[in-house]
Amino acid sequence: MEFTIRPIAKVSNSRSEMQDDYWAEIVSEIELEPDISPESLDGIDTFSHLEIIYIFHKTIENKPVLGSEHPRENKRWPKVGIFAQRKKNRPNHIGSTIVELLRRDGRKLLVKYLDAIDGTPVVDIKPVMREFLPMSGISQPDWSKELMINYWE
Repeated sequence: MEFTIRPIAKVSNSRSEMQDDYWAEIVSEIELEPDISPESLDGIDTFSHLEIIYIFHKTIENKPVLGSEHPRENKRWPKVGIFAQRKKNRPNHIGSTIVELLRRDGRKLLVKYLDAIDGTPVVDIKPVMREFLPMSGISQPDWSKELMINYWE
């Protein structure tokens, strides 16, 4: 089965090139596409965090990883499957991040902690509700903790 997803918004920020680390200082604006009513955001400012689902649009022409690779091509880290890492070259080039909502301004959202570059198409915005977060503790391998050391610096 195939289907089409169209952007509902676009990201604007100061990061124009793909880069893996140092996202904490990037503040992004997410603006709805002209045909999406600003009413679709009514009530969103009562939430502190949002989940942003977006397309890795600059990797679409790259061959997706369908098996396993070393994260960030780092041979010190184990070779793991694409679904055991958050690499950009995914089968459907879809990214997802939980962001902090700073404010809403009409058809625009100002957010922090979004790891998407300028011009990134957004395909969905969801409010974060505690009941959808993990019910139990999160565990992850040591290599992933090392990988993330500078991500949000």
